[in-house]
Amino acid sequence: MEIELIEIQQFLAQHPPFNVLPEEALKRLPEQLEIIYLRRGTDFPPHANKCYIVRSGALELADQNSESLYEKLAEGALYVADCKSFNQQARSGKAIEDSLLYMADCHLMDDLGRTYPKFGEFFTHSLHKRLQNAVANLHEENPLELANQQPVSDLIRHPPVCIETDQSIQAAAKYMTEQNVSSLLISDQGKLAGILTDRDFRKRCLAVGRSVTDPVSAIMTTDPHTISPETSVNAALLYMVRRNIHHLPVCRGDEILGMFTTTDIMLNQGGNAALLAGSIAKAPDTATLVKYSTRIPLLHRQWVNNGANAAQLGETLSRMTDAITIRLLQLAEAELGPPPVPYVWMAGGSQGRLEQSSHSDQDNALLISDVMQPTDDAYFAELSKFVSDGLNACGFIYCPGDAMATNAKWRQPLANWLAYYAHWVSSPDPMALMLASIFFDLRPVHGDMGLFQQLQAQMLELTRGNQFFLAYLMSNAMQHRPPLGFFRQFVLIHDGQHDDTLDLKHTGIVPLTDIARVLALAGGIEAVNTLQRLEQAVEKKLVSTEMADNLKDAWTFIAGLRIRHQAAQIARDETPDNFLDPKTLPSLERGYLKDAFRIIQTQQEVMVKRYGADNLR
Repeated sequence: MEIELIEIQQFLAQHPPFNVLPEEALKRLPEQLEIIYLRRGTDFPPHANKCYIVRSGALELADQNSESLYEKLAEGALYVADCKSFNQQARSGKAIEDSLLYMADCHLMDDLGRTYPKFGEFFTHSLHKRLQNAVANLHEENPLELANQQPVSDLIRHPPVCIETDQSIQAAAKYMTEQNVSSLLISDQGKLAGILTDRDFRKRCLAVGRSVTDPVSAIMTTDPHTISPETSVNAALLYMVRRNIHHLPVCRGDEILGMFTTTDIMLNQGGNAALLAGSIAKAPDTATLVKYSTRIPLLHRQWVNNGANAAQLGETLSRMTDAITIRLLQLAEAELGPPPVPYVWMAGGSQGRLEQSSHSDQDNALLISDVMQPTDDAYFAELSKFVSDGLNACGFIYCPGDAMATNAKWRQPLANWLAYYAHWVSSPDPMALMLASIFFDLRPVHGDMGLFQQLQAQMLELTRGNQFFLAYLMSNAMQHRPPLGFFRQFVLIHDGQHDDTLDLKHTGIVPLTDIARVLALAGGIEAVNTLQRLEQAVEKKLVSTEMADNLKDAWTFIAGLRIRHQAAQIARDETPDNFLDPKTLPSLERGYLKDAFRIIQTQQEVMVKRYGADNLR
């Protein structure tokens, strides 16, 4: 084979989907390609009914509806939209650099797709579908990947243990003993009316001296949370963690099917997040909380092994931090006495967004009622120190930038917080823009939720449609770019400490978080979670459904790589970090990662055009 053909073969072998072809097919392919050179500014595609592979240079494709930038193609990228069998929307554009392309007939690609199904799947699936498949396959090699994705109906061990509301407390206790269960389903004419647990007996009967001849309805928990039998074990567990409950009735409509408990979870795969949250809520002191916090990295590893995605794990870890924070606040109030005025403790950053990983510091703040007197600050200073010191002892290290309630600046009454936001929005200096990633993502954890609602409502009123502020915010967001050398190769870190790695947080997660934040503040969206912000941005027509889906897929894939990387570090007893060596990824996953980074880069450029500083001129 001529040296030029060998070079083409080697190039194709390095890029999906050609890398899935057997060697004999790769050897034949170069002879069937034409080489085309496009000068910068030349219209693309130059010929109809052809497939193009970018060897060098770069192309821009336009969205035919809005004529705005849709996608960029560079080294290794493919364009097959003119091939009807691939069922992709044709788009036109221009070469934005002098570009060298390989061109193939569509029927050649059709033949390869029919002969080699994995090759064909790459073309027939959209970028959105490819990333969805990538997310689904992250744990493909793990035998536990579906363990907690099974429906809860699979774990219900016996028919519903149920009595009617008019039965006595004594009858209920006797029935529970006979059935050897710790909870009962209470029905009223066949419909679920409540549940009864051992705890209800202690708190509502024995502790208050209630007669055991009273009806069970007098001590049951009414209107309990329920789930459907199709709910996955992971989803049920997350539901229990959010609400700190240990029993969930399983119902289909009015039909009572059984009770799902934390014991069922433990017997299934040892998933003990709900139990851990319950233990944290009852911890008698900080030392006990520190002991419980050592289980959180193991929980991370366990959830990854059981197939949890990054959103599920992020919320679970954040809820664990919430539980520790709430217990610390309760312990502080027990020691210091009740607060002199209402307050609400707020979490910022990744905890605020419910996106924590196992490598997080603490970002928090205190919002206090405007009836606060200057002398009240001594109490709140002590409260904040107690909680922050406790969080640090539990592994959530002090914020390097001092964005914590221990800093008097971030422990203020409502009026002062509103003044902060008004200043940040009207005078977005570098410090204000740096603080945006923390204080524009606040979420209430404990205290007077009404205070937070007032703060958030007025803050969003300041930012909604504020082109001046959004321009500065978007400009600041562009400091975090995907690590691609113009879509060609990964730009790796060379700092002497993390050489030849990718920083998945600052070059992947943070840019996506920034995009979602700008959209949320532009549209007055209350959600602070990145995926929820993107979903609501679609509803407000701030981003297309297709692009939002692509951005959500990119976040889920990159964050999925990060939690898997960290789980492996935890297994090796290493400190989790965000630095991934791309050589440890299979070639297909490296291709998916480039797809994800390309989506981010494209949307960043779209948003710079919409919200960037040029719009202020």
